[in-house]
Amino acid sequence: MSDKPIKIPGPDHPITIEHNPARVVVKLDGWVIADTHDALTLCEASYPPVQYIPRKDVDMSLLARTDHSTRCPYKGDASYYSIVPGGERSKNAIWTYEAPNDAVREIKDHMAFYPDRVDSIEELQAPEAGQF
Repeated sequence: MSDKPIKIPGPDHPITIEHNPARVVVKLDGWVIADTHDALTLCEASYPPVQYIPRKDVDMSLLARTDHSTRCPYKGDASYYSIVPGGERSKNAIWTYEAPNDAVREIKDHMAFYPDRVDSIEELQAPEAGQF
């Protein structure tokens, strides 16, 4: 049995996860770090929404795994990556839950970015039907 408490999202600490219909692109120093049409938007309590990008849509060749880790009682244990071209600014810029708690299992194999450690996290809306 684990000695790490697991909390379930509820009215006192809501967590929602929804597919983001926008294209999400993460850039740093001219590099496209991630580009996806399959991002998940996680909204947790009063925190700002976070885009979780499928690992398959992240340029893993630009990343280095670090020893840093954190624990969220709602989501589980997070592992971290640095973005190599970003140097010190982008140390531990990305987190991922490789074995998330059941309540947020959708974010498995997804990565999230700290906005202040990249240049941009853009949400590009698709043109509506009939627009060019």
